Amino acid sequence: MSETTVAAPARKTFPSPYDQAPPAGAEGWKELYAYNLVFQDNRRQIEEAKFWFCDSQHWPTVTKPFETIGFEFAVGCLGQYNSRQLLIPTANGIEYRIHNGYVFMSPVAVDPAEIEARVPQFMERAGHYFQNWENLLEQWHRKLRATIDEMEAIEFTALPDAIALQDVLDGKGTGPATELLADYDRLIALAYRAWQYHFEFLNLGYVAYLDLFMFCKEAFPRIPDQAIATLVQGVDMELFRPDDELKKLAKIAVRDGLTALFADTSDAEATLTALRTHPSGGAWSEAWAAAQDPWFNFTTGNGFYAHDEYWRDVPSIALGFIAGYIERLQAGADIDRHVAELVAERDRITTEYAELLSGDMLDTFQGKLGLARTVYPYVENHNFYIEHWTMGVFWRKIRQLSALLQQQGFWPGAGDMMYLRRDEVREVLFDYVNGWMVGAPAIGPDYWPTEVERRRGIVDALSTARPQPALNRPPAVITEPFTLMLWGITDDQIQNWLGTGDVPEGTLKGMAASPGVAEGPARVIATADQLADVQEGEILVAPVTAPSWGPIFGKIRATVTDIGGMMSHAAIVCREYGMPAVTGTGTASSEIRTGQRLRVDGNTGIVTLID
Repeated sequence: MSETTVAAPARKTFPSPYDQAPPAGAEGWKELYAYNLVFQDNRRQIEEAKFWFCDSQHWPTVTKPFETIGFEFAVGCLGQYNSRQLLIPTANGIEYRIHNGYVFMSPVAVDPAEIEARVPQFMERAGHYFQNWENLLEQWHRKLRATIDEMEAIEFTALPDAIALQDVLDGKGTGPATELLADYDRLIALAYRAWQYHFEFLNLGYVAYLDLFMFCKEAFPRIPDQAIATLVQGVDMELFRPDDELKKLAKIAVRDGLTALFADTSDAEATLTALRTHPSGGAWSEAWAAAQDPWFNFTTGNGFYAHDEYWRDVPSIALGFIAGYIERLQAGADIDRHVAELVAERDRITTEYAELLSGDMLDTFQGKLGLARTVYPYVENHNFYIEHWTMGVFWRKIRQLSALLQQQGFWPGAGDMMYLRRDEVREVLFDYVNGWMVGAPAIGPDYWPTEVERRRGIVDALSTARPQPALNRPPAVITEPFTLMLWGITDDQIQNWLGTGDVPEGTLKGMAASPGVAEGPARVIATADQLADVQEGEILVAPVTAPSWGPIFGKIRATVTDIGGMMSHAAIVCREYGMPAVTGTGTASSEIRTGQRLRVDGNTGIVTLID
């Protein structure tokens, strides 16, 4: 991704990371993370010359040491596909750092002298994918499923008192300690492989949409960004399948007279047992079992945190959503997502703009639009396959390993391994293995419990402060398209963050992400754990939303987020649900109070605080 010209010295800037003290109690926080992830003192001049923005869209809360694997693998692989695999002419990768526990990013420029030489290489590489999209995507599904199956096959169990006799008689020559170490390494490698698959098609999906976007801006100078997004809406995305499964289960419950069993779903096992043993519960129980794999490998988080809870692991989440749908069905509400209406609006706008063109321009428009519609579904569908399904399996195995080591006395809590870096976990495993091999206690149980508690205190302290939206001097003009499209970081947005934007008092300005106007009381939530608090008719205000929040979209009237552009998950999902949305406000979740009445104008990107 290319950088832009540095602003004039007179322009107001964001603080330097070197001038920001951590919250009280978080002193020494840098020691928790790898040296290459933090701002080093001897690199101050280099780091302050770059503009860094906080990616709270993907990492809205403090990242524990082990959880850095998420952005290290994701952002690293993004860069590989931009700069090494596809050779996108104007886009390299993104540098990343941890600052006070939060993830900050800075796009890496392409040397202007290299752009022209990269064009033919990009056209050959990307063109092959565009021309063979369906076949290569089918191959992608097979590769990814094989990777998930390999992950699923890994099991972490305690080392036995003695090596199995049969292994000795067979002359196997190695013990389970070797397999334990290898399985950990293999799990990390499989996650890394999956993240490379993640970007194999994703960046091409954005490129195709960006190509259409730029053509439309040239052919129709006054076309709104939102109208271009509408041209590709109304697709049948697999990302919505988990929510569709919930709706189907709610309808079966109503049809078969099972609604009373959903009065209290907090005890999931009791509820499921009651449904299985009910005389009319057979069809519902079969549908529930069929939805588990893969569709309930779905989290109300975003897949980047070990604490994210998945429907498959915590069935009370899905049961609670089903109960909510049952209530709405009983009240006569329509719970379906009306794709036909979205398609009709898409086709209407497409026709209006197509009629303004003729000849080669019309052919070009139709070609670019056709390509964008072909590749667009992957822009969202990959989220289910990687962030939800793959990472759900990954975190399940990591939690299993953490619990095993807790049982061996290495730390007090079942999930405390997340306070270690992944290289430190490898050292812990060797300590455990070595103690087992020599017949002596491991050293870790006398070291890690105290150290984990120290680190827990630092992470808790870091969590008491929200991050700056950006660091250092911003560019004079934001022109880098991915920064604009995905994160919604525009010139206006930067001015709003700096407090110098032209925004009337009592309003917030963001990205007009999904059309429509709505009024209602605000419901401010910081995490997915608070979704149950959302009430009918409220306006959801959050740092960022997740695709898995679909079950509450039928309750709310609009959505407002702190970060996100036209192609962010929040924007795309809201458009597909026909929900007015303003994204990228920067500070809405910290400035708005629950219960405060709002007017959200998804056509203009203005949020008005009525009271």
